Amino acid sequence: MPRDLPPLIAMRAFEAAARHGSFTQAAAELNITPAAVSQQVRHLEQQLDVSLFLRQARGITLTAAGRDYAQALGPALDQIASATSQVRGADHGGRLTVATTPSFAAKWLVQRLARLQAGQPDLDVRLSTSNALTSFAEDDIDVAVRFGSGRWPGVSATLLMTTELFPVCSPALLRGRQPLRKPEDLQHHTMLRLVFPDWIKWLEAAGLEQLAQRRGPQFSDAGLMMQAAVEGHGIALGQRVLVADDLAAGRLVEPFDLRVPSESAYYIVTPPGALARPKVQAFCSWLQEEAKAADLT
Repeated sequence: MPRDLPPLIAMRAFEAAARHGSFTQAAAELNITPAAVSQQVRHLEQQLDVSLFLRQARGITLTAAGRDYAQALGPALDQIASATSQVRGADHGGRLTVATTPSFAAKWLVQRLARLQAGQPDLDVRLSTSNALTSFAEDDIDVAVRFGSGRWPGVSATLLMTTELFPVCSPALLRGRQPLRKPEDLQHHTMLRLVFPDWIKWLEAAGLEQLAQRRGPQFSDAGLMMQAAVEGHGIALGQRVLVADDLAAGRLVEPFDLRVPSESAYYIVTPPGALARPKVQAFCSWLQEEAKAADLT
């Protein structure tokens, strides 16, 4: 007998709205508008001839029927997503598109990819770099490494590495006419900055809040700022993950012994069902092994 099923798009819209308790958050997950989510839910209610939500001024609340339907529908959609991912990525090789920031790609990931290629020769890794938040569906991304709080709707986020913040500079600058012996010596040097506030927390810990208002060259990307520091153009607030290799190679030095923990961290981020794909699993496992080997977990 033919299955009597509502349209998949309507079921997805309802399940997401039920899980988030919000049409707006469901819309963000599905990359459609809140009005479209509401329309799909109403269409589903008409087909089922039952109210799934109570719509109130302060938001939406599931009815008893809606709650029962959501509890059954969620696992069913997860199973469909998992089966689809397995069919789509049944091979262990092939192209794998990885999204991350330009700074993380240049300062950490790229120089480690040779080891991945040696261990997974059939895996064709493509890097997509941007400081904007990845849209997995629109950009055809398999896995991302994001820097932030770890809380992003509609995706799975696994902690990869925490990090710390501390000043770094070139060895030549450290030994220059105005040597850097104590944090107060920063006032005699150019402080390189990102376009968003980055020095404030460290300066507060050092008791130098007054230096937070100093002007200095600004950069939109941390990798570019680190390169400026390597070339002796000023002192940058280094992020342990991004400067570890430069410190080990002697291109940068850490003039002080004060470090502060970053409120953000690096996370492996995947869309629903992606971890069921062997090549995504292999890449994520490799990332975690590399972070552990670098003592950056």
